[in-house]
Amino acid sequence: MTEQLDSSRRSLLKFLSSAPLLPLAGGSATAALLSACGGDTAAPTAQLMSVSFSGMAAPTLADAPKMATTAVASAMQALYSDGKTVPYNLAYQTFFITGAQVPNGSGGTILAGGYYDINNKPIVDKTDANSRQFFSDCPDGTSLLKLASTTVSGIKGNAVFAVVQFEYATRNVKGDSMYGMLPSPIAILTLDQDKATGALSLVKYHNVDTSPANGLWITCGASRSPWNTHLSSEEYEPDATTIEKNTQFANFSTNLYGDATKANPYHYGHLPEITVNADGTGSCKKHYCLGRISHELVQVMPDERTTLMGDDATNGGLFMFIADKAQDLSSGTLYVAKWNQKTTDNGGSATLTWIKLGSATSAEIKALADKLKAADIMEVKTSDPSDASFTKIPFSGTYNWIKIKPGMEKAAAFLETHRYAALMGGSMGFTKMEGTTVNAKDKIAYSAIAAIGSAMTNGSGGIAIKGPAAGAVYALNMKGGQIDTKGTAISSEWVPVDMGAVPALLSEDLATPDALGNKANADKVANPDNIKFSEKLRTLFIGEDSSTHVNNFLWAYNVDTKALTRIMSTPSGAESTGLHAVDDINGFAYIMSNFQHPGDWESVHSKVQATLDPLIRANYRDRYGAAVGYITGFPALSF
Repeated sequence: MTEQLDSSRRSLLKFLSSAPLLPLAGGSATAALLSACGGDTAAPTAQLMSVSFSGMAAPTLADAPKMATTAVASAMQALYSDGKTVPYNLAYQTFFITGAQVPNGSGGTILAGGYYDINNKPIVDKTDANSRQFFSDCPDGTSLLKLASTTVSGIKGNAVFAVVQFEYATRNVKGDSMYGMLPSPIAILTLDQDKATGALSLVKYHNVDTSPANGLWITCGASRSPWNTHLSSEEYEPDATTIEKNTQFANFSTNLYGDATKANPYHYGHLPEITVNADGTGSCKKHYCLGRISHELVQVMPDERTTLMGDDATNGGLFMFIADKAQDLSSGTLYVAKWNQKTTDNGGSATLTWIKLGSATSAEIKALADKLKAADIMEVKTSDPSDASFTKIPFSGTYNWIKIKPGMEKAAAFLETHRYAALMGGSMGFTKMEGTTVNAKDKIAYSAIAAIGSAMTNGSGGIAIKGPAAGAVYALNMKGGQIDTKGTAISSEWVPVDMGAVPALLSEDLATPDALGNKANADKVANPDNIKFSEKLRTLFIGEDSSTHVNNFLWAYNVDTKALTRIMSTPSGAESTGLHAVDDINGFAYIMSNFQHPGDWESVHSKVQATLDPLIRANYRDRYGAAVGYITGFPALSF
């Protein structure tokens, strides 16, 4: 019996001292588990071999409070080379609920998720007598990182930084929609990491000055670059051809500049990059040469040059950018994929070929954006002009007829990317192409299609598949030695060559809603959005943005065992966002996870709304707040 306890204790100590680890929630829990194992602190000998997850059931109205909060009833098991398994019960830990006053690092406080104009002055909601600074209920993309040295005061353990962006604010105090009408803020959180347990606590919140990038537009998903920066996004780029009629963009311009006409649509729809400084502040620059598309989140491959990009649009495309230099996205070549269909069932599959759209520097495209109007670049018609010099293309769920102005091909490629990619033969038929991530060991990229809509079923861009409507996660095998459609070599070893839905990550539409109101099978992924892969855990994490599940879930999919496990449920009506799987920060692994717009009621919630609405309002500032946090682990004593 003593020998068995010693072996278990050594396994535990190894688990507590080397990556990958989930952070513990406190030293007392660690001490209790060590005590249960005999209290010996002998040197560890076992090596971590693998991890697996035990899932949780979807919450129901039988326990309504769990449907109205972040519920975690899952576990993780770590298997070691001595045959022993260490179990962990998972839990969710918040840094804050937006709308809270949090420390600013200088002895004062700052509003979490607060909005600021181009002069970094608070934007105030004056729509009723209860005027207050706008704050977001939609935290999204998050990157966790560390620096070689830091100068933030008040750190007792290790300084760790989380970059968090806020996509939009759902409504003003009056209750009117504010979607896309406010410049998206990005914050840097300085976190104090407990050296013994890995637990994180907020020390400083800093709002990044985005004025050098002309402010930010609808920042959605994000990723951490291999060179330790935060790669943001700007989705649903404003259509420059109809900007005079766009009241949303006029309101955005008013809130940003105090002038409804000052914002330039060609400054938005690009890739912002945030660099964190040693003092917990940061800088923002925007790259204009990766295409002006509905950027969701991008994935830079291990070569630190090749970037695969989601495009959260109707009639969107799969885009790839290959930088001229490693760790530098300021110049390179842009490509769009052509889908060469093989099968139509179960999400469909295809081989991929690549069309070169152009090469450019960010500086030269920024210069074009500063001076050009849409009419300078191309002529666009929304009905057939009966003129053979125009080309019919699919665009945003309908059709355009376009003609490029002489000498404006580069401007069209990088500022009117959706239209130009369609003109050049790209497969612009994807819908809701969301997150991208990479399994580097197997050289497989993953891309989430949150909804397989009409554009993917009607032949747009050569794509004609049969669903399912609630989407799927696709796997893309990557190879070197590829050529583009004109026979020119593509300078990358990380070029996707095919694309097909992962069988276990295919949603299942229901012919009629179930008893709770779900329109897709609640025990399968539906409307996948955020996805991130952990190399050491060999696990693909998937967050939902679903109009078909009553609660959205966070899933873990082991790419070796093919096991799919539900590990978290977000509040009803909320989207699972901010996903970031981090293999090693000072010896600890983390799963960062946020959610946004709790209680955003849709038809799928008709059976639960009356019960859950008051609970959601009580938990999340009357539906104006949402959580930023991470999944943590408590040692289980029953092994």
